[in-house]
Amino acid sequence: MKRYKLHIDTPDARIETVIEEPDGDLRGLALVAHPHPLHGGTMDNKVAHTLARAALTRGLVAVRPNFRGVGESTGEHDHGHGETDDLLAVAEHVSPLFGHLPWTLLGFSFGCYVQHRVAQKLDARQLIMVGPAVSMYDFDPPAIPTTIIHGEQDELIPLDAVQDYACRHNTPLRTIPGASHFFHGKLVELRGIVEGLLQ
Repeated sequence: MKRYKLHIDTPDARIETVIEEPDGDLRGLALVAHPHPLHGGTMDNKVAHTLARAALTRGLVAVRPNFRGVGESTGEHDHGHGETDDLLAVAEHVSPLFGHLPWTLLGFSFGCYVQHRVAQKLDARQLIMVGPAVSMYDFDPPAIPTTIIHGEQDELIPLDAVQDYACRHNTPLRTIPGASHFFHGKLVELRGIVEGLLQ
């Protein structure tokens, strides 16, 4: 595996982005969005890291930016709006480097809110939302094929709220029994589900 870091200029920020390339043939690009930056979320969050590992296993290049104001990324938190623009700019910069391979979007918690907005503007083949913060943000209907994975014991985003969103928008929902919001002790199970969805 090859791993390197870029600093990508966007309209309002400079975004620190780690890119990891799997060995062998490349099947696509995976954009991974981390949880809320004002609550400790970074590209190195263990769930975001797990999503990147699953993507690499399936032959996808894992692209993990730090949202504005996190790590080496400049700018200030913008409640998902500027963050959406930043991820679109990252995708626009990275895509030509790999011959415009197809994108897959993966997000965790607040990162799901950003990614579901990115999906409205970026040509991507699927979106995987893990622990989507549907009780905290106003989520639109999915714009592309979407699957939700949620912890049965999520203490931050009630499962009922996620089930309601999934039902209203006919979106597949996979629950992980006994899993909390941060999937303590359940990351292997989470990774296995994501790898299955990326086949």
